[in-house]
Amino acid sequence: MISWDNFYVFAIGAGLCWLVAAFVSLRKLKTTFISYVILGFQMLGLVILSVFIIGLSLRLERWPMKTMGEIRLWYVFFLSLTGYITYKRWYYRWILLFTTLMSVVFMIINVLRPELHHQSVMPALRSVWFVPHVIIYMLSYAFMACTFLIALSGLFTQNARYIHACDDLVRGGLSLFTIAMLLGAVWAKEAWGHYWTWDAKEIWAAVTWMCYLLYIHFRDSKPKQYTISYLILLFAFLSLQMCWYGVNIFPSLKENLHNYV
Repeated sequence: MISWDNFYVFAIGAGLCWLVAAFVSLRKLKTTFISYVILGFQMLGLVILSVFIIGLSLRLERWPMKTMGEIRLWYVFFLSLTGYITYKRWYYRWILLFTTLMSVVFMIINVLRPELHHQSVMPALRSVWFVPHVIIYMLSYAFMACTFLIALSGLFTQNARYIHACDDLVRGGLSLFTIAMLLGAVWAKEAWGHYWTWDAKEIWAAVTWMCYLLYIHFRDSKPKQYTISYLILLFAFLSLQMCWYGVNIFPSLKENLHNYV
């Protein structure tokens, strides 16, 4: 029976597949065979993780997205998927290695902190709106993570050509982020009676949303200011980390309605 007790087996399997795909993608010589090898190992890793998610869902009799440990599963899944899409679209040879390393770190945290997987489910999390809210947020976070890695590389190498990939990823990620915020508002109305409560997590979500919106407006008005654009993306990603888990780390922000993970 699939459970958190044997998650490490699936984590090792998926991690090894993604590492193989990442190291093969670093080769300068690209052939059809190499492309299929990368695709095969990347998809095999996703299948292995998917099997665990589906098996865990059957065991829990619900979708696993109620605790921070469970939500990390979706982030790892979407980060690996988005990393491959980014590689395939722009052929940045290093992107798969970085997204794989980030995914492995999150899986290691889940293995080393089993207490994250046995928290009770709050009544507020049983809403039908919660599932699409979390799924879309995790997908948008994956887009933003790839954007962060590309912006960081572009900043240090002073490579202006990376900015166009950032533009596309930010527009896609921000669109998903906006939808997730709207779904969250509907969920909040059902759970707590208000669309917006000025909760710490809600405030940081709004700050993050405005940071990425600032990037889009800055790119439209100052298209040649690549360095500043990259810096805005780095700051926006830091804001995103506060929105995701920072509000549960700092003591002054722990007393919030979203402190359930």
